[in-house]
Amino acid sequence: MFKSTDKLIPDNVLFIRIQKNDEKAFTAIYERYNKLIYVLAYRYLLDKAKAEDVVQYVFVKLWEYRRELHIGISLKNFLFTMAKNHVLNLIRNENTALEKAYEMAQQVSEYEDDLVEKLEKREQMSLFYEALGKLPPQKKEVCLMKMREDMSNQEIAERLHISVNTVKSHYQEALKILRKELLKLLIMVVSLILGTR
Repeated sequence: MFKSTDKLIPDNVLFIRIQKNDEKAFTAIYERYNKLIYVLAYRYLLDKAKAEDVVQYVFVKLWEYRRELHIGISLKNFLFTMAKNHVLNLIRNENTALEKAYEMAQQVSEYEDDLVEKLEKREQMSLFYEALGKLPPQKKEVCLMKMREDMSNQEIAERLHISVNTVKSHYQEALKILRKELLKLLIMVVSLILGTR
C-alpha cells in the first residue's frame, strides 16, 4: 500500500492504478498537478473561480474517462493539454458572447439617446468607469466619445486630429483591456434596453 503523498511513484504507475479505480492514485495525481493546472488556467483567464472550475473539469474528465484514455507521451502533458484546450474554449465562448451582446446593443439605435443617462443611474457603471479610468488617455477619450456622444470613427478622428485607423485601433485595444468589465456591461445594457420595450 502506498501513501497518496508519495512523490516517488511515477505518473505512469499512478495512471495504471487510476484505470483500475484506485482512488488513492487519483488523489496522488490531483495533489501533484492541481496547483500547476490552476496557475496555467489563471494565467489566461485572470479569474480565480474560472481557474478553479478548469481544475475541476480536468480531473473530473480524467476520472470519468480513465478506462478509455491512452496517454501517449506523459500524464502531465495530457492534463496540461486538456486544461489549455478547455481554457481556449472558454475564452472563445466569452468573446462570442461579447460580440453578440455588442451587435444587439448596436441594433437598438432608437434607445441610444437616453441609454447612457439610464446606465449612469445604475451602480454597475461605477465598475466600468473605474476600469475606464485605467486606460491610456486617448483610448479613454475615444471610448467616451463613442459611448456618451455616439460619435462615428470619422467624427472622432476629426476632433482628435488623428486618422480613422488610429481611432479604430484605440477602440479595439480598449475593448480588449476592458473585455471582462465590458462583457458584464453590455449584457446589462441589452437587458436594460429589452426591459424598456
